Amino acid sequence: MQTRRDFLSTTFKGTAAALAASTLPTPLFAQEKPNVLFIAVDDLNDWIGCLGGHPDAVTPNLDRLANRSTLFTRAYCNAPACNPSRGSLVTGKLPTTTGVYENAHSFRQQDPDAVTLMQHFMANGYYVTGRGKLTRQGSPPDTISYHDYIPQGKDPLPPDPPLNGYADQNVPTQRWFDWGPIDAPVEEMDDWKVVQWGKEVLAKKHNKPFFLACGLYRPHLPWYVPKKYFDMFPPDKIELPHSNENDLDDVPSIGREFVARRTDHQDVLRTDNWRRAVAGYLACIRFADDMIGELLDALESSSYADNTMIVLWGDHGWHLGEKLHWRKFALWEEATRVPLMISAPGIAPGKCERTVSLVDLYPTFVDVCDLSQKNGLDGVSLKPLMKQPNREWNRPALTTHQRGNHSVRSERWRYIRYSDGAEELYDHENDKLEWTNLAGQTQYKDIIAAHAAWIPKAEAPTAEPLRRE
Repeated sequence: MQTRRDFLSTTFKGTAAALAASTLPTPLFAQEKPNVLFIAVDDLNDWIGCLGGHPDAVTPNLDRLANRSTLFTRAYCNAPACNPSRGSLVTGKLPTTTGVYENAHSFRQQDPDAVTLMQHFMANGYYVTGRGKLTRQGSPPDTISYHDYIPQGKDPLPPDPPLNGYADQNVPTQRWFDWGPIDAPVEEMDDWKVVQWGKEVLAKKHNKPFFLACGLYRPHLPWYVPKKYFDMFPPDKIELPHSNENDLDDVPSIGREFVARRTDHQDVLRTDNWRRAVAGYLACIRFADDMIGELLDALESSSYADNTMIVLWGDHGWHLGEKLHWRKFALWEEATRVPLMISAPGIAPGKCERTVSLVDLYPTFVDVCDLSQKNGLDGVSLKPLMKQPNREWNRPALTTHQRGNHSVRSERWRYIRYSDGAEELYDHENDKLEWTNLAGQTQYKDIIAAHAAWIPKAEAPTAEPLRRE
């Protein structure tokens, strides 16, 4: 099996990615600001065709979007959990700046005057509308970031059709850790409703540029989608991820504790569910891909096809048994690597192998959409990489999981430092699956020092949990 990282370059600065020969259409009126179609996909890791992550993945629509975009093959989240990752993206600030490290925190509670990405678009004359899971602050959503937002109700999780006994109840000791086909048409799925709403927005006539945000919930747990998607992935035909039963032997105690907080892997093995779980995840990816395809079709047939910037991103990665771990909540490659593709009018598509992170999106929008400058952002614009994907780039990606635990990912190396000073170092040139921790070997001290220099010297105190009214 070709692993998800076989395509990665083997030098510290990376191998140059070739620009595609074709270009996107130039906007009819060059002076107009581009519209934005902003697509968030929950819990989507790198198991998609254009990233080569899993040989059984089927993602034709994600792949066609990648073909017309700058595909960032080394994009990483700034926190391996929904709320801090999304909060970092929309505020343009790292968790170490805001103190929003966990799902229980609220960037709006921490900083009531924060100007989100969406609010900045509003201030620059855009009509901003959203539906689905975009930010996650428990409840309620951050509706002040939109002119119009369709909430999910009081529960931040979307209301899908009732299970009616069709779900598998695979691992009953773990709430929501379940997968299986449901006896319901696609039209009853909340993601379908989000997409149909998005299509309606694209069909309307707008008298100002728009920012349309669509948040897709699958492949978030539980992996419940209509049966036809499960039929595409028979468990006995599924290839399992590579794993090493001794993988955690050289991992510091804090890293092992992150894994030990849940018994997911033991439960999956005990109930002989590994292949069924992988099939469930792949089925949900295929479902999400269909939803993305409907949005792309609607845009391409609309009057906005030539002047709309499309940005698709996943909020963090997902383990399915690699490093004996499931879900996110860790600092390794599987939990931190995300899909990120940006299609902008007038910018040629290409593949970029530089390390970037989601906190870079806010300044990228400011740059590409010619918005007023915004001070105090922690990221940098990716527009130079969109125009020249193989240009010099000396910035690694920083990911933080709870206060004091950090990963620094450069093109060749991953360095992890925990709150007690314990370390991990992995050489992706020779160890793409991060099985061998090199941090204890003296010949790597300079590499460790160079990566550790990117960890902020000061870290904001951990935020208070969200106060519910």
